[in-house]
Amino acid sequence: MTTLLLRLAGPLQAWGVQSRFTVRETGREPSKSGVVGLLAAALGRTRDRPIDDLAALRMGVRVDCEGSILRDWHVAGVGGYLRASGVVERENVIPSTRYYLADARFLVGLEGEDADLLARLHAALRDPVWPLFLGRKACVPGEPVWLDDGLRLDQALLDALKGYHWLGSDPKRYPARVRLVLEDADGPEVRPDQPLSFAERQFAPRRVRTHLVDAPPLKEAPCTSLD
Repeated sequence: MTTLLLRLAGPLQAWGVQSRFTVRETGREPSKSGVVGLLAAALGRTRDRPIDDLAALRMGVRVDCEGSILRDWHVAGVGGYLRASGVVERENVIPSTRYYLADARFLVGLEGEDADLLARLHAALRDPVWPLFLGRKACVPGEPVWLDDGLRLDQALLDALKGYHWLGSDPKRYPARVRLVLEDADGPEVRPDQPLSFAERQFAPRRVRTHLVDAPPLKEAPCTSLD
């Protein structure tokens, strides 16, 4: 097996899988549909192109910084506005409540047998065809999604996630343990985020299992000595 690692970090992220009408929620970690969409954007695939090869990759998420939920009251429409009193001046104004995940950091792993596909994805993340975003188009990455050493040949998903250095930048926030959410056919949790078609917006259920594991190693500081 080969594993591809991605860094998903930014001021705001939004990974909704059950958003309806005027309430747009977010999960506590990246959804598979959102990550596959990010990969498709990097490759330059349009919505009507098949995504079977990307959706077949087994996904895992390591939560290095949990982040916090932020709520935003949002108004959309053309030529209208909403007064502070709650009175709508124009009928085409649509208020909505949108939730975001603020200041979170994730290490996402994608495992598969097709090393060539994962190598192409690794190259595409370094030079994506279309801009990448973290769930919603307003959520741009604060750091590159591409990791120089993110292509882990002959390394299984769990080993890659547990062994890669911590993505946090503040040693005071270094955790004792981190949360892993791994795709598992026998997992007790069901997520409705297995993408089937972006053109038709079709998704299937996916099972995952959550683990708490010891914190990953800290990144070694570069040597600056002239001796």
